Amino acid sequence: MGWDFETDAEYQRQLDWVRDFVRTEVEPLDQVLGHPADVHDARRNALVRPLQAEVRKRKLWACHLGPELGGQGYGQVKLALLNEILGRSLYGPTVFGCQAPDSGNAEILAHYGTPEQKKKYLEPLLANEIVSCFAMTEPQGGADPKIFTTTAVRDGDHWVLNGQKWFASHARYAEFLITMAITDPDAPPYQRMSMFIVPRDTPGWKIIRNVGYDTEKAPTHGYLQYDNLRVPADHMLGPRGAAFVVAQVRLGGGRIHHAMRTIGDARRALEMMCERVLSRTTQGELLARKQMVQEKIADSWIELEQFRLLVLRTAWLIDRHKDYKRVRGDIAAIKAIMPKVLHDIASRALHLHGSLGISNEMPFTEMVMQSYHMGLADGPAEVHKVTLAREVLSQFKATAELFPDYHLPLVRERAIEKYRKALEHIDNVA
Repeated sequence: MGWDFETDAEYQRQLDWVRDFVRTEVEPLDQVLGHPADVHDARRNALVRPLQAEVRKRKLWACHLGPELGGQGYGQVKLALLNEILGRSLYGPTVFGCQAPDSGNAEILAHYGTPEQKKKYLEPLLANEIVSCFAMTEPQGGADPKIFTTTAVRDGDHWVLNGQKWFASHARYAEFLITMAITDPDAPPYQRMSMFIVPRDTPGWKIIRNVGYDTEKAPTHGYLQYDNLRVPADHMLGPRGAAFVVAQVRLGGGRIHHAMRTIGDARRALEMMCERVLSRTTQGELLARKQMVQEKIADSWIELEQFRLLVLRTAWLIDRHKDYKRVRGDIAAIKAIMPKVLHDIASRALHLHGSLGISNEMPFTEMVMQSYHMGLADGPAEVHKVTLAREVLSQFKATAELFPDYHLPLVRERAIEKYRKALEHIDNVA
């Protein structure tokens, strides 16, 4: 049976190189550069482009993509082992060509774009010469797309878009936006919307303001307004009314890739926690000798390893079935638990660093805030728990009897009957 926890030697050598490269060359970028999506920043490009070239030489660029798109076509297990290293650094995914939301948007373009669109947008996107935006959520609702109000109305050879979008990440830097809008308001709820490419230079849209949160390098989540914005008819991605289907092309893989990178972030917090308690003395002994501190270390290690194994198992299932629908419950599970794992480990690390931990001289407040971001991005944790519960319950059936099948008197009665003949000669003698 093919069941083990070993990585083949050749790929392990690649991972060892990645681990050293990220620690020595990529992690320092987080301290000296601005936002990774700002592809027009000369300082960013001076430092990032040579590292990207080195990654390409090692054939590790955009490994989530197939060879026809310039990647290695890695399966999800190999991607998990790679991404958990890249998650240690804000710049890790960008240096290796797998940054969100561009990785998911590239998959949409690869599936549904015209040859001209692939030439104009997909090729430079895969090369990180441009970046993109996924404009889906709206001010009045994000977790429930059925209450979106942005519309697209056909007018000759064009679609005319009107409405607002909220928290459209990287809109300020994007060369194009993939936008979800209502095209068929009278259709069933999940067939009302379609997906469109909105080029940056299209008249009729603006950024009302860029929204951010305190620990980000720059406010990059756009609050957008579309006013009679016109796009050609061929800028619809996928069939009319199929926006939900198109979105799943990016969301299934995107969710597990977020989880993979979160492993790296949480592990970094655990490493800092361990170094701190082995270095700090209070009340005559190391923090590491305090039993309540040891409990925090143990809980953090257990939670991280449980989460990592669940992510790797889910990755293995995706590789095996080649169908995100068959693994949707598993993906929902890792998406639901991911923010809690990062939050709890980062919070313990913060606490054990005392006042230094809560200051802006340490990364823990950023990690804690990122955990809340992870709990909302690509659907809130509560929605994923509902999805998981439904998947689990679908494997069981109700009983019509008054008492359940596992009611102990019934269980005992069946057991007695099962072994009656085998024990009859013994029981009769007794």
